[in-house]
Amino acid sequence: MDILWAWAALIAGLGILVFSADLFVDGAASLARRLGMSPLLIGMIIVGFGTSAPEMLVSALASFENKGGLALGNAYGSNIANIALILGLTALIRPIPVTAEVLRRALPVLMLVTLLAVFQLFDASVSRWEAGVLLAVFIFLMVLSMGKKTGQGEEKVLPATNIRIPQALFRLSLGLGFLIISSQMLVWGAVSIAHAFGISDLIIGLTIVALGTSLPELASSLAAARRGEDAIALGNILGSNLFNTLVVVGVAGLVRPITAGSEILLRDMGLMTGLTASLFLLGYGFRRPGNISRLEGGMLLLVYGGYTAWLLRSALV
Repeated sequence: MDILWAWAALIAGLGILVFSADLFVDGAASLARRLGMSPLLIGMIIVGFGTSAPEMLVSALASFENKGGLALGNAYGSNIANIALILGLTALIRPIPVTAEVLRRALPVLMLVTLLAVFQLFDASVSRWEAGVLLAVFIFLMVLSMGKKTGQGEEKVLPATNIRIPQALFRLSLGLGFLIISSQMLVWGAVSIAHAFGISDLIIGLTIVALGTSLPELASSLAAARRGEDAIALGNILGSNLFNTLVVVGVAGLVRPITAGSEILLRDMGLMTGLTASLFLLGYGFRRPGNISRLEGGMLLLVYGGYTAWLLRSALV
């Protein structure tokens, strides 16, 4: 009977997710136009961090219950899914332009933050002091970001809209609320089914929970791509990965110091770092405007498929 409820949660959650994603992106784009903000900046701060709320809730709860593997697997598995799965699918729908602003500012910051996370996990743990460092870095970056003007160069402000700021905020808030609710329904259903098959917490965190809590990013990025809001789609992924690495792991580590197996550093962090570095190569336009093409999106999907198959094989052996 519990399995039937789990499947029902999966199906209902998926339906709500599709509806709320369009509402959320529409509110974010309208707010960007009204405030005269760069679409990339609002994609990173509002959309990216907003859609990472499920990761923070799940990892904090997992840490409280002394399931460090699930907490870290959720955060870093979501980062892998964001780049390899979500950017891959989004690029298949519509090639994603990568501006000079992304290559010069956003990606270097994300790369440095990723390397900091790798360094902290060399002893296979995240202490409360290290968690505090992650949160301090996040606050510092937010102070810098909020002090910036709108993007320059290729990153233009979006055209005007008839939707007023209160309406845009209402759509944004309502969409985000339904995104979080639907993602939690999906995660609960998926974890219940996985536990019935005896799969470990780390593998559940890296696959089912990571994918489930990344569904808001997936839904909002695909919705943004369909609407031609390329900067919001890319900013969503970059902002989400920053939030996952700094805040999701930081909050979980403050709740309880996290201990993890060596495999998360050698296998999962290595892939996450490689995927982050690959964005420089994919986005750099050699004698042409930089973009992530459909072919490159397909390659990212192949990487995610291979990684997931590897995890499932290790779980079933």
